[in-house]
Amino acid sequence: MEINDLTPAERRVREAFPRGVGVDFREHPDEDAADGAAWGPERTIRAEVLTALLLSGSAAEGLVAGLKVEGARITGRIDWRYATIEHGVRLRSCWFERAPVMYGAQLRALVLSDSVLPGLTASNLRVDLVLRLSCCRIGGPVRLQGARISGGLFLQQAVIGAPDAEEAADEPPLQLNHADIGTDVIAMGLTVHGQTRINGATVGGQVQLDGARLDAPGGIALHAETLTVGTDLRAHRLDARGMVNLTGSRIPGQAYFARARFHAPGETALRASSCTIGELWLNRCEPVRGAVNLRRSTLDLLYVEPGTWPDRIRIAGLTYRTLSPHLPPEERLPALEREEFGYLPYSYEQLAAAYRTAGDEAAARTVQLAKLRRHRRTLPRHTRLWGLLQDATVGYGFRPLRAAGWLLALLLTGSVAYGLRPPPPLKAGEAPEFNPVFYTLDLLLPIIGFGQEQAFAPRGWGQWLSYLLIVTGWILATTTAAGVSRSLQRQ
Repeated sequence: MEINDLTPAERRVREAFPRGVGVDFREHPDEDAADGAAWGPERTIRAEVLTALLLSGSAAEGLVAGLKVEGARITGRIDWRYATIEHGVRLRSCWFERAPVMYGAQLRALVLSDSVLPGLTASNLRVDLVLRLSCCRIGGPVRLQGARISGGLFLQQAVIGAPDAEEAADEPPLQLNHADIGTDVIAMGLTVHGQTRINGATVGGQVQLDGARLDAPGGIALHAETLTVGTDLRAHRLDARGMVNLTGSRIPGQAYFARARFHAPGETALRASSCTIGELWLNRCEPVRGAVNLRRSTLDLLYVEPGTWPDRIRIAGLTYRTLSPHLPPEERLPALEREEFGYLPYSYEQLAAAYRTAGDEAAARTVQLAKLRRHRRTLPRHTRLWGLLQDATVGYGFRPLRAAGWLLALLLTGSVAYGLRPPPPLKAGEAPEFNPVFYTLDLLLPIIGFGQEQAFAPRGWGQWLSYLLIVTGWILATTTAAGVSRSLQRQ
């Protein structure tokens, strides 16, 4: 095709290009590009005309050339494979007959905002400034694997993929895996019908998914394994139907999922295992529908309300320094019962450590006691007796006042009983004056002696009561010593 063989619409674009002036074919600013298939020849531009301008066109003297078109119907295929384009490209509110192909191309900037496209193939694309796909409606896959964008990628309010779930499952509609974005990925209000794949991507700034809807029922809605983010991953009010997979990701700031909805019944709804995250926020979320997997992750702050946890969680090896909001341990402990692999001692130790970090030693002791009780349930029945005794007497060493209560009760019982019916002396005339209080203490305390036990010999029920006091005293002393030893070892 000769560059001079142009329609009136194409001639307007050619004349504006050297001066960097925009050409607006729209009849009014709010015109919908979805109607572009019906636009006539007065606003139709062939893709090869645009390609010829960008590859061979030149700027007017003293001006900067640029392709700036709005409201055009672009026929044919834009094919810029391996092309180097030195001019900025802005094709806003346009309707594309065929999916553009920009594999391996190098561009200054590319703006396709508000346009309607059947797809976009731009793997290994290089963009010096920004790539804008804001408010676009793209029916087929957007392939940006391995793209290098020095500035930001803008996808806010875009709709990508086919609403039909079976069609969307053939190929991920949005593919950003192993892309390198210099600043931010802004995708507020993004809708993707199918999988959003950004695993292995590197983003210098933040990933912004506030209000996004990622719809892949029965599959992976967000596939972001080994994602590396410079600051934050923000997903306030995210609506994810399918798994959100952040396995192995590195997010030094916040992974912010406030008011997010995770919906994957019978499957894993949130998988953030082996991650390193500064702060993971799951505040004011609906109960997660599906399992949550945080195994082996390291967090500085975990913010999660008890009602957010699903029936199944996997937290083996999860490490966090601070747990918020600060709640009584009775509200936190039920979540540890939901661990899919059963009793995990480390999970209790981690929760107790978080309470100690917050300065709540009483709560930490409650968690440690719950840990030992849970461990006892894993033992054979015949080996649980000693644990039951330690629990009943001193609360495994975490309730030392309980031993004092038992001691006082037994001391009162023995003092009253032996005060009403003193035992006879072993040797008349040689025994000291009988004292029921110290006689009971002599029986209860296995180490300390007051000379009363050796001087008197109870009979009948008094003898059986003395046996009970002696045995109980030994049990109290042994369990108290075991509890104190356990506490000292933890310190």
